[in-house]
Amino acid sequence: MKKLPIGVSSFKKIRRENRYYVDKSYFVKSLADNGIYYFLSRPRRFGKSLFLDTLKQAFLAEKEYFKGLFLEKNWDWTQKHPVIHISFGGGVIETREILNKSIYALIKENARHYAVEITEETLHFQFKELIRKLYDQYKQPVVILIDEYDKPILDNITKTDIALQIREGLKNLYSVIKDCDEFLKFVFLTGVNKFSKVSLFSGLNNLTDITLDSRYATLCGYTHAELINTFKDRLDGVDLEKIRLWYDGYNFLGEHVYNPYDILLYLDSRVYKNYWFETATPSFLIKLIQEKQYYLPQIENLEVTEEILESFDVDRIVLETLLFQTGYLTITKIDYTMPGERIFFLNYPNLEVKTSLNNYLLNYLLDFSVKKAKTQRAIYNALKNNEIDSLKDVFHSLFASIPYNWYVNNDMDKYEGYYASVFYCYFAALGIDVKPEDPTSHGRIDLTVKLNRNIYLIEFKVVELDKNKGNALAQIKTGKYYEKYMALPGSDYEIFLIGVEFSRDERNIVNFEWERMGN
Repeated sequence: MKKLPIGVSSFKKIRRENRYYVDKSYFVKSLADNGIYYFLSRPRRFGKSLFLDTLKQAFLAEKEYFKGLFLEKNWDWTQKHPVIHISFGGGVIETREILNKSIYALIKENARHYAVEITEETLHFQFKELIRKLYDQYKQPVVILIDEYDKPILDNITKTDIALQIREGLKNLYSVIKDCDEFLKFVFLTGVNKFSKVSLFSGLNNLTDITLDSRYATLCGYTHAELINTFKDRLDGVDLEKIRLWYDGYNFLGEHVYNPYDILLYLDSRVYKNYWFETATPSFLIKLIQEKQYYLPQIENLEVTEEILESFDVDRIVLETLLFQTGYLTITKIDYTMPGERIFFLNYPNLEVKTSLNNYLLNYLLDFSVKKAKTQRAIYNALKNNEIDSLKDVFHSLFASIPYNWYVNNDMDKYEGYYASVFYCYFAALGIDVKPEDPTSHGRIDLTVKLNRNIYLIEFKVVELDKNKGNALAQIKTGKYYEKYMALPGSDYEIFLIGVEFSRDERNIVNFEWERMGN
């Protein structure tokens, strides 16, 4: 059996060692035929670097690496172009000075590879000199490939002053590309976040952004057909629906794709784990959630405009934009409400992201000393066995166990959604079906939780804001929220109405009532 290309980012190496390879080479042909300047944003570990390697080998006319692939018979292999390949993926750049040294080293490395002497002293002139000399030396227009174009900024995203300085340094580099138009064959920049053209690409305003272009939706990641055709000998005994649930679901306005990093590691170990999530800690998301006092259940089913999806910048960071561009949310639906305007509906792409992110958020919402795993088992068993009083006891004990000094150092508990967010994150982290702000014909249910044939309709209140005890359960009954689920096909659903009331002063549940509906 062939060895899976775990951790291998070089297209050349994969082809040389005869490993599995999902053929994306037809995208190379399409891009080259239809334009010159391109930009692509995709989450980390999605195969961006590998695709850049594919582009590089094609423009270098390395035909032997494309044997059996689409491009083998659909490319002019007589044309060989010099390729400048720049990657900011290695190391952490902490200052403008280090950035300048890194750029200098990258320019020198490319120049040395082609035996070009650089005589200019300033960085942007050195870059321009490299391009022009390669053009003159090889009598062919130059290809520029830039990987992780945004990483130096993201490394300092919590340090605004430094991030702005680094942004200006990168802007100085990228502006050279536009000035060298007559010497260029093809330009491709890729990274995780999409910065505005005004802030970073003001000198390169002719970039074609293919991030949400349906023609290139599957350029990175694996489609279902690619999964079953390429890895056929690895799929014996694999539950394809379960693997979809865990790792599929990323939508860039075309066919859904699987996270390739997850797929390769799963097929190697046959264990369902949060492989992708474990490769980075979303600590900056937590900072934003704290600053905005974000109501966590609303992460599901967000409605945003196209402007929000593309509004990321150092001095204008929108949480929803960050969640989408980094891969924690994906597009589930589009509505065309007004001429020229699209509304995007966002949700978690799959079970891995939903459970992992909510597990991580729990560590922030609660003190780390809380025995989270034990609490999760108790919550799951209470839901599974219809033990609603046990559910009450678990959450009451949970909030009571949070040390006082946690509240002193953290103001999350001061906003209304904190306690409901804890409930939501526990349910979501368990991987069970939980729907926040569940619409009915009479209003919205705060949380609807489904497990097997059990349905739990939960309403939350804060007593400091609503003085009437029992209002949470009463609201469910008055609004007849349960009617939506009593009309479901079948007669063996168990429907439970749960009203939970909190006190911000006592920092705990002060009233917990429930009723069981007959079906």
